[in-house]
Amino acid sequence: MNRSELDPAASPEAAFGAFLRSSREARKWTQEELGERVGYSGTHVSAVENGRRPPTARLARELDRALGSEGVFQRRARELHSSVLLEGFAEYVAHEATATELRLFDLGIIPGLLQTTEYAAAIAAGAVRRGSITQDQADERVAVLLRRQAKLNREPAPRLHVVMDESCIRRPVGGAAVMAAQFDRLVEFAALPTTLLQVAPYGIGEDRAFDLPVNILTLPDRSLMSYAESSQQGHLERETSSVEPVLTAYYQLQALALPQADSVALFCRLRKELP
Repeated sequence: MNRSELDPAASPEAAFGAFLRSSREARKWTQEELGERVGYSGTHVSAVENGRRPPTARLARELDRALGSEGVFQRRARELHSSVLLEGFAEYVAHEATATELRLFDLGIIPGLLQTTEYAAAIAAGAVRRGSITQDQADERVAVLLRRQAKLNREPAPRLHVVMDESCIRRPVGGAAVMAAQFDRLVEFAALPTTLLQVAPYGIGEDRAFDLPVNILTLPDRSLMSYAESSQQGHLERETSSVEPVLTAYYQLQALALPQADSVALFCRLRKELP
């Protein structure tokens, strides 16, 4: 059996998975043997160990029972779920790193995969000032984002389609210098051979397809997955048949959005207008 290498620093889920693997291997159990003891399949255990599935409270409780770890797995699971990552997001990020095509829609702020570090840090700092997250959680949020961005620099590069609501570029974040660098990043992104970047103007009005951020992935086996979230809840859809109507709505949105050349011209004009 091929044994994948784990990087505990990659994410909170990866750290949990690496600890689970070391605990299991100390008992000389296979994933299937541990799965039988905790009431899950060996495939599920593998997914948790590799950071593709976050551990549920029930699984953590059963792991503590089977491995005699006196609440260690339950404590680690609580810490993981109290992070800034919404439900389903960690699994989405794991698939994002292997997807052949990504389609993103965002409103209010620049999509994370296109943010500069300074822009991302300014957004996180605002959440700290409001008291909605701690500084440690802000640091984690930025670190997760940078890891996601780094994983897109792979060969072959995934195709990345992005539609931003006009509100994303009208909202000032971090001051003029931060916004100037962010506009430069958008122009550079649009020039890449595997990307498409469009702005959905305010004039679309009620014909805008989405009222919440939506991400759609095409996976290597051509299946589809989507992730959508509000400020407090994330939803991951794994069934291709359920994602297909979302993809159709995305195509409709792209048809109404500004062409890429016009979108880039808008970025450049707004950059020149910065104080």
